[in-house]
Amino acid sequence: MMKKEKSTFSAEKNAPVLMQGIQLISKLTELVKENIPERIVFAKGAGAHGYFRPYMPMSDFTKAAFLMDPDKITPVFVRFSTMTGSKGSADTLRDVRGFAVKFYTTEGNYDLLSISLPVFFIRDALHFPKLMNALKPSPDTNITDPERFWRYISETPETIHAIIWLFSNRGTVKSYRHMEGFSINTYIWTSPNGKRHLVRYYWKPLQGIKNILRQEAEFLAGFDPDVAARDLCDSLGRGEVTEFELNVQMIPYENKNKYDFDLLDSTKLWPEKKVPYIKVGKLTLDKSTDNYFQEVEKAAFSPANIVPGIEFSNDRLLQGSIFGILVAQRHRLGTDINQIPINQAKYSIDNEVIQQRFMESVEAEEKVGRYQEHYEDDFKQAGESYRSMHPKDQDYLVNNIMDHLMFVDDGIKEKVVSYFMKADNELGTRIMRGLDF
Repeated sequence: MMKKEKSTFSAEKNAPVLMQGIQLISKLTELVKENIPERIVFAKGAGAHGYFRPYMPMSDFTKAAFLMDPDKITPVFVRFSTMTGSKGSADTLRDVRGFAVKFYTTEGNYDLLSISLPVFFIRDALHFPKLMNALKPSPDTNITDPERFWRYISETPETIHAIIWLFSNRGTVKSYRHMEGFSINTYIWTSPNGKRHLVRYYWKPLQGIKNILRQEAEFLAGFDPDVAARDLCDSLGRGEVTEFELNVQMIPYENKNKYDFDLLDSTKLWPEKKVPYIKVGKLTLDKSTDNYFQEVEKAAFSPANIVPGIEFSNDRLLQGSIFGILVAQRHRLGTDINQIPINQAKYSIDNEVIQQRFMESVEAEEKVGRYQEHYEDDFKQAGESYRSMHPKDQDYLVNNIMDHLMFVDDGIKEKVVSYFMKADNELGTRIMRGLDF
């Protein structure tokens, strides 16, 4: 009979091999989990830490605690981004930019979402999916198609005002430090004595506003596609601070029907001559991120994050964003969004209190009823915005539109040009002659 061989395995001898295997599995697991789903919009971004300080108590208008004391600062985290480009796209592409601020207040986190243009493409969140389909690359080839974009514009005249801003030089920037931010949505401030104001926010860069020409934007897209993020990080690394001034436009709630345009329409701006800006405070960015993935990528902003003294209006785009953005963030990061360090409140707030605050804000606006209906003129403000531009900026706008519209189907061109004509006859005529039809 043959003798049964003894097992040669020895836990003691193979311990180093086992440890290496465990370490390998651990490292591979970390590598796989480093990626999370990309944001549907505002995918590519850069972030910075800082603080906000009000200039004076705003107690006549709101009971929000972080706006009460000029001697107290509120920590913030800010994320700048491009709207339609993927994470690998260039910072200088013609696009809407995001400007999202998370205030870590004593009453919980307050998220203020803004964009680089004073108006948006649509007034109702119901149309957002179709808008994004038009702005994103074609689903069959994954290539950006100008005709797909302009076809949507030709079918949606309310977009024309935003198009005039987007195709001006404001649509191409290379530095987030010199970029404006507009809330576009309308909120409500409530004072301690119950007085209500409709409010829109505006961030003014204290280092000045700077845009670039289309040609420089196209060059930088190839030469340095991360130029805006690099500029922010490098400046903070040199010890420089970036400052923005927070301004608001306010309209007493009882005056909400005294204007010839819809105050809740995101395709309309509030003319400064009719509703002047009020200075509120200063945002200072003084620290770069330590871990891009944990801070910038995992940062979750939502207009649903409010504090006492700030409420939702019946703004249709805002109402849809409240729910849509929450769904998108939970899809990306899971249900425990607020447990991620960058999203955690710095002061303990009961979740039930936050939920109650949210519901009270929604119910408060429903009780007062709808606003007076206004005729939705899609062209009047678009024309006023064009005529307010410096003649040289008008030239850039016309050339930028023609360059993008040039090879689109003639039927689409004619429809779009007819919209520009309705906004301003000179603008439409110049584009029509430039396109030679």
